[in-house]
Amino acid sequence: MQQLYILVILFTWKSVFHPFFISLTEMRFNPESQRMEIAQKIFWDDLEVALGSEFQEKVDFLNPKDKTKLENQLKRYLLKHNQVIVNGKALSLTYLGYEIEEDAAWFYLESSKAEVPKSVEVKNTILLDDFDGQQNIVHVYFQSKSPRSLLLGKGEEKGKIEF
Repeated sequence: MQQLYILVILFTWKSVFHPFFISLTEMRFNPESQRMEIAQKIFWDDLEVALGSEFQEKVDFLNPKDKTKLENQLKRYLLKHNQVIVNGKALSLTYLGYEIEEDAAWFYLESSKAEVPKSVEVKNTILLDDFDGQQNIVHVYFQSKSPRSLLLGKGEEKGKIEF
């Protein structure tokens, strides 16, 4: 029992004093529009750091001085750090917007038209330059309620899923 208490204390201490850095990307092929629909959940405080590094200025995500400028920075950052290839063909991505959810925000992207996926290759470099240990989880949903997943990070920024 004492070992259990020690493990709980160590785990709690490690999670408080050694934060983890993670993002979540969910992708779905929409057969009606023939596009990949992408939603990314990113902690907004981590994104402030990345945007600050990228654009060489302090960024206040929750209370921006210029919301249009922030939207422009988000668009440029997300489009630069995401790449989707379906069946060997690179897709162009369009930034649609975002919504805040407590300590994170959901960002929405959509691809150009694509063929029905036989393979999906994803390159995701979100936050990798700013946080050691950053991991980007990618779930790809296609013809199933269960996703096929990738775990991307520094040195393994790209992954491929075959259907």
